[in-house]
Amino acid sequence: MSERITAAREPVRAEVSFEQVYSTYVDFVWRSALRLGVDEAAADDVVQQVFLVVYQRLCTFEGRSTLKTWLFAILLRVAREQRRVLRRKSPHRAHESVDPDLVADGAVNPHEALSRAEASRMIDVLLNSLDGDKRVVFVMAELEEMTAPEISLATGLTPNAVYSRLRAARTDFERAASALRRRERGSVP
Repeated sequence: MSERITAAREPVRAEVSFEQVYSTYVDFVWRSALRLGVDEAAADDVVQQVFLVVYQRLCTFEGRSTLKTWLFAILLRVAREQRRVLRRKSPHRAHESVDPDLVADGAVNPHEALSRAEASRMIDVLLNSLDGDKRVVFVMAELEEMTAPEISLATGLTPNAVYSRLRAARTDFERAASALRRRERGSVP
């Protein structure tokens, strides 16, 4: 099929192939899974499960939302199920943070690699400070730049609930960032 996938914020009206969806959005799904707190070790399995659902249901996609929004909604369901399975297997398992070296792959020099790794670690710590519902909305709005109506479609929340959670998440994120900055200043001799 020679038609291109429409822009990220436009509803899809033309049919797209699974291969097009996969090649266009696999990085987005993988990155979003990590941002939602999926362990790096489980990220590949979660992404595979998301695209299995996409493969099975792409023909039913009606274009009432963007493909990105639809994929995120699928990812949310798969990630929640993955967390449930992990809790059943090991209820006391601590969250393992994302390996910051993954972000450093594109770095030009060791200093840049270290800076990226540190930034990734800080973002991971700050995202982990948010409770699940706020984290989802924050990741979608602030990191994936989705609109409140898109988030509403993906999560099933009302737009007012989206705005409320986003406001609370931004406040919590800023508090956590301030606390982290204070701790780091206090630990510097």
